[in-house]
Amino acid sequence: MNTNHSDDQIGRARVQDSPELQAYYKELESLGAGALWTVANDIEPWEPRSSSIPMLWKYDKLRDLVLQSSELVTPEQAGRRVVYLVNDNRKDVSAAVGWLYTGIQVTRPGESTSAHKHKASALRFIMEGEGGYTVVDGNKITFEVNDFVITPNSSWHEHGVDANGKTCIWQDGLDIPLANALEANDYAVLDGKQKLNSPVNHSPITYGTSGLLMTDNIWNKNYSPLFKFEWKKVYPALLETANVSELNPFDGIIMQYSNPLTGGHVMPTMGASMQLLPANYHGKAHKHTGSFVYQCAKGSGYTIIDGIRFDWKERDIFCVPSWAWHEHHNDSDSEDACLFSFNDLPVIEKLGFYQDRVYEENNGHQKVKYQE
Repeated sequence: MNTNHSDDQIGRARVQDSPELQAYYKELESLGAGALWTVANDIEPWEPRSSSIPMLWKYDKLRDLVLQSSELVTPEQAGRRVVYLVNDNRKDVSAAVGWLYTGIQVTRPGESTSAHKHKASALRFIMEGEGGYTVVDGNKITFEVNDFVITPNSSWHEHGVDANGKTCIWQDGLDIPLANALEANDYAVLDGKQKLNSPVNHSPITYGTSGLLMTDNIWNKNYSPLFKFEWKKVYPALLETANVSELNPFDGIIMQYSNPLTGGHVMPTMGASMQLLPANYHGKAHKHTGSFVYQCAKGSGYTIIDGIRFDWKERDIFCVPSWAWHEHHNDSDSEDACLFSFNDLPVIEKLGFYQDRVYEENNGHQKVKYQE
């Protein structure tokens, strides 16, 4: 099989320019048309190509500014009081990487937002605080640090912190850029608060207990009925799995947050995972289609992305663009590290766009060009 990736080879556009062709192109342009061969090699790359760059957002540099926002505007003034994280190459669509958005939201004790909904799907990963809650389609759910919460597309949702709680900070993840790119997004606000239609924490109690499900419960929506995944259950599961399973050479112990009814992704357009990197773990490099946003939930380590080393510690956030070589490392001799991540894999997989490749040089490890 010919693996030549030169644009000079037969089968690629190789037309040489001329005055006659320039006049021809100009006439086509005046009619809202163009010659495919002038753009074909650019719009049909030899391999997947991302417009995003890898980036790292240091939490200790952002935290004070996130808290300061709570002194400058109220949740109702802002709609959602969030400091969003934007990729240097995706500012035009407010994306952190690919078609994914992320931000850091802060809510003080006694504050809450109006209920709203949008076609974009959303998720939360809790970073700090006590007494926080969300209400999803009339289901009130309380959460703790490192809990993972979903607010699926077109579901009414609102957030708040009890008056006797502590200021809460969490990471938001949404597919707003994707919904906008498909020209399918919308937004609506409820006049007031939602009416609770079930006991507090009905969702995690009903769908998240020991793998047991009520046989008479009917769920006909395309997203998970389990809206909260608790860290106090997730972390022990990672440790138990590590005791009985071989390490993934690229991701250590990685577990996908799943719809308990289907075993699939939690939402149609965004998936999420938690992975454990044991002490002295050095993952090998690979790349795949699909964009990823990571947050360090525990410990510290570093990730090499396309030859650039990014050192991260607890609460730092970083992104891995689609088709970027990446490998995760934990240099600690005694402490494991945990990485939360969310991604656009449900879309990539359903469209048949997923592919991956293993780094075969240098025993599977990239050479570091420089450290970020």
